[in-house]
Amino acid sequence: MDIKVKIPLENRTKGIVFVIFAATLWGVSGTFAQYLFHNANISADWLVDIRLLFSGIGLIGIAVIKKDKNIFKLCKSKYDLLSLVIFSIIGMLGVQYSYFTTIKYSNAPTSTILQYLSLVFIILHSIIKYKRIPHIKEILAVILALMGTFLLATNGNIHKLAISSHALFWGIIAAFTAAFYTIYPRRILIKFGSNTIVGFGMLIGGILFSFVASPFKIHGSISTYSMLAIIFVVLFGTLIPFYFYFESVTYIKPSETGILSCMEPLSAVILSIFWLNTKFSIVEFVGMISVLSTILILSTNEK
Repeated sequence: MDIKVKIPLENRTKGIVFVIFAATLWGVSGTFAQYLFHNANISADWLVDIRLLFSGIGLIGIAVIKKDKNIFKLCKSKYDLLSLVIFSIIGMLGVQYSYFTTIKYSNAPTSTILQYLSLVFIILHSIIKYKRIPHIKEILAVILALMGTFLLATNGNIHKLAISSHALFWGIIAAFTAAFYTIYPRRILIKFGSNTIVGFGMLIGGILFSFVASPFKIHGSISTYSMLAIIFVVLFGTLIPFYFYFESVTYIKPSETGILSCMEPLSAVILSIFWLNTKFSIVEFVGMISVLSTILILSTNEK
């Protein structure tokens, strides 16, 4: 017998506000990163490392303030620690690096939309793992996602890419790592909580990536504007939205979270057009809508 728990209206409203706030900040921070890469010549590698290190420390700090005992329990199992390290490298570091690298070679909206192709990888994983026939909604979602990606990448011209091959490659990698990031840590997230796992995931990824891009060596033009943009990306684009996003899922349904997360690419598109004068054709807008529509289609299926 299924028991439906009715969420109080005030809690549901809080959850909706939290996820909209988090998704909007993610989209805006992507645009700030675009400004840093294209206008201030800040290294994407350096920004990824700074973002992971400071946000990881911040999330772990929140867990400590909340007196989360899972921080100490995590060290008792080698298997859990190994799972955390794999999540840190492939999931956390992988998705951050590929996402920012895609922005470097294209722009924030394109990178965000390509990352949403993770839904295709998640569907394929589900079909293969459970050896089942895909649902009609899943088939439609995959077709729309691939069609949208084609339009974004070619602008409707099959003989020429509208974005660089580097942007397309890293965008697909971002989608794959985002899918891994979503699927793989489920067991340890349930066992230890989001603040602990995501915080340590960021910190470990940042420490390991420090051997590639030292946080003490800044490449690019440092000015008041670029420093404010860096602070925004680290604080308001990572630490704060991650915290509010994970808080939101305790108040609203996953389907609602998925739909409302569309605010991320929407805010990135609006800000990049009006602030950075990024140009998009009608065909590219159709491609973006096609990819985002997959979220609406899949979110109607609770099961």
